[in-house]
Order: sequence, then C-alpha cells, then structure tokens
Amino acid sequence: TVLHFGAVDYSCEVYLNGEKLGSHNGGYTAFAFEITEKLHASENELLVVVVDDTYNLGGGRGKQSKKPGGIWYTPQSGIWQTVWMESVCENYVESLKITPLYDEKRVRIEICAKNAEGANVVVRKDGVVIAEEWTDENGIAVPLIRDEYFRTWSPDDPFLYDVTVKLGEDTVESYFGMRKFGTTEWNGKKVMALNDKPIFMNGVLDQGYWSDGLYTAASDEAMIYDIQTMKDMGFNMLRKHIKIEAMRWYYHCDRLGMLVWQDAVSGGAPYNPLIIQVLPFLGVHLKDNRYAFFGRADEAGRNQFADDLHAMVELLYNTVSLAVWVPFNEGWGQFDSLQATQMLWEQDPTRLVDHASGWHDQGGGDFKSRHVYYRPVRMRHDKNRVLVLSEFGGYSMPLSGHMTSDKEFGYRIYHNPNDFMNAYCKLFEKEVIPYLEKQALSATVYTQLSDVEDEVNGLLTYDRKVCKVDMEQIRSLNARLKF
Repeated sequence: TVLHFGAVDYSCEVYLNGEKLGSHNGGYTAFAFEITEKLHASENELLVVVVDDTYNLGGGRGKQSKKPGGIWYTPQSGIWQTVWMESVCENYVESLKITPLYDEKRVRIEICAKNAEGANVVVRKDGVVIAEEWTDENGIAVPLIRDEYFRTWSPDDPFLYDVTVKLGEDTVESYFGMRKFGTTEWNGKKVMALNDKPIFMNGVLDQGYWSDGLYTAASDEAMIYDIQTMKDMGFNMLRKHIKIEAMRWYYHCDRLGMLVWQDAVSGGAPYNPLIIQVLPFLGVHLKDNRYAFFGRADEAGRNQFADDLHAMVELLYNTVSLAVWVPFNEGWGQFDSLQATQMLWEQDPTRLVDHASGWHDQGGGDFKSRHVYYRPVRMRHDKNRVLVLSEFGGYSMPLSGHMTSDKEFGYRIYHNPNDFMNAYCKLFEKEVIPYLEKQALSATVYTQLSDVEDEVNGLLTYDRKVCKVDMEQIRSLNARLKF
C-alpha cells in the first residue's frame, strides 16, 4: 500500500499510527511512502506535520510573501495538491519515463520497478494496436511507429498515442505525443522549431492563482477553463510562472494542444531592489556567482534549489506540451545559471532552456530573453541564440466587483474597455510584429492570463467571471503572429 502526496508546502513529516513514515522538503513536488506494515486492520491515524517559514527555510517560495502587494501574493501552507492511497502488487510499475525519438519514429519507454525486465508494452492509435515490445534487462522498450501510423503532436493537432504497460499482475495506462523541440534558421537567424519547422510561440504569463483557492484550483474544470480560454483567443503557449502546477493541468495542456514554458520556483533571501529593479532598467547585468547580491549566500539554500530543479524535471519529464525550462527569472535568487542550464541539458536534452529570463543575462542558454515594461520594445537578435520577449505588456483595467482590494497595480492603467483594447492592439502591431519580421523574434509572453490580488493586468478577472478583451479581435491579431 502506497500513500501519495501531490505537494505539501513547505517541509513536512508524516506519521501513521504514531510511527514516522518519513519527511519531505520542497513545497511543489510529489512524494510517496510505502505504508503496508504500519497499517492497522481497523482505524488508522494519519498525521502530517508541516512547517512553512516563507523566508527562512532556504527553499522555493515563488510569489508568496509575508507582505503581499503588487507582484507578490498571499502566502499559503500545508497540503495543496491531491493526497491518495493505492494498493499494488509487490513488483509494480513505480513510474514511467517516456521519450519520443522523433527522428527515428520510435518511443523510448523506461520502466522503474523492482524488476522491470520482460514487461509488455503496447502502443495504440485510436484504439488500434500499432506496436508491441517487451522491456530488456534494464526495463527499457523502444517500440517502432511505422510510417502509416506516424502522427505528430502540435498545438494545431494535439494527437496522443495510448500506451499500456503490463508487468506481472500490474497494469498501467499512459500516453505520449510524437514531437521534437529545437531550433532552426529563418531568414538567416536562429528561431525555435517544433518538429523541425519554425514556430512562433505566442503565450501569456500564467501565475496559477485562483481567487477561491490560491494555489489550488477549485475543480478540474477551473484548470480547463484557463487553458481553453487562452486557446480560444489564439494563444499557443502558457508560461507557468514561478509555480509547479498540479499534474492534471499538464495533462489538459497535452490533450488541448497548449505549449508550456515551465519556470522553476524562486527562493533565497529577500531580494535587493537595486539588483532586481534598478540595475536592470539601467542595462547593468551582474555576474550571478556573486551570491550575496542575489540573496543566495546560504549554501544549503543553493543546494536545495538544485535538488528542487532536478525533482521538477523528473516530475514533468513526460509532459508532451512542455517545451522550455526557465530556471531563473529577473534575478530572483539567481545563481550559477550557466551551471544550472548545463544540468538541465544533461538531465533533459529534449527541451530548450531560458537560463535567465528578463535580465542579468550570462550569455548562455538557448535564448536571448528580455522583459520590457514601462518603455517601448527595443530588441536585437544576437545571432547565436533565439530572440524571445519573455515578459511584456501588463496593461491593466480594474473592474469594480471583481477585485480583492482597492489597490490597482499594473504597468499602464486603463478604465475604459475601448481604450484598453486599442492600447493592447497597438502594442502588438507597432512593437511586436515588426520585430518578428525584422529580428526573427521567436516568442512573446504577454502579462498576463488573469488578475491576481493587487495585480489587475489580466485578460481575465481574478474570479474568472469577466473576460476584459474582445476575444475575436485578440484571435485575429494572434493569427498574424507566425513565421
């Protein structure tokens, strides 16, 4: 019998019937305990002891703040993702690692179990068996998808294959998509590629906060609403910002065809405004091995971040829609970003890395990544990396009756829907589309999907009851953002 926790913020110890099962640090990744011998035949007592000190435990906290306001939000603690229990046989499939080998028209399926040799792996397309293999002594099977059954995954055609794994008495179901992320040339400049073809990733910043649950969505339908509404507007990407979402959210992105950029969760000591606000606007980029400047003087905290980064990749590796890892944002707890990028490339060579989103660029990663607020967009391709506008906009329109306070934070405030819509369209037409054409701009991330507390710069209100923009007009504009 195995007890699973989706996520507990931040550090917890778990006891069953007075006996300690174990502990876990990190408020955003899953963990589990085998509890068979500690179960009673009758009533059982489960105790989860959680400690969450937003600043002093050294780990990731994301947008949580003890003094919320502006871009920082109300903190929370405790169990915020699903907890469940399952009974399994002694030798069971503990996890799968699925890697589409796009160029070979194969899929590599690695099974984690006590003994994974000889497991049966069946691949189905639209319910029809199209491939079958058995795992070798390392628990690996590499089924071939023949030409007549080969169908790629993309936002326009999010096709998923089904896979069934049988290991002794244990059977599990999963899925995968045949897709490949990389770079290519367009008009002599490097751009992003999906399935070896240029793609413009047109996205919005998604904080993953809800007015009726903070980190926790009220329902599966709430997650679907956010993703589908952005899809209906013509966006093809969401940047999950400084948060790791519940696994259901990624599943819906896979099946609905929404690309994902995944941020790591920032941490460290309280940030110095000079480092994260003043110097970047003056064009000053600091070396990120100066740990104290970035709130990373604590070695244990740096080690915890590295552990969390590895756990994040391990957790989300199978996500079909996930295209980009973002280890650091705007200098928030940034350190040794080139080493972090190398670690990500080694653990997951199938995806791209935005090593320092916004500023304090160390010259590495796959992207020249810029954030632009308060000023006109001005960007130039550096010829070596993909050019991306990884945050911009933030235009705000407060709507009475749909706000959590009387504060109005945003980068430009509008009070009339027509003015708001006109400013939004002008921003794209005058400052984004020209850079796509002249500088091979390869991605944009508009701020943001929804209002969050004091931030009123969402396309949707915080309670998701009002869409502030003309969806048809947004969809028409987004249709122009492509190579």
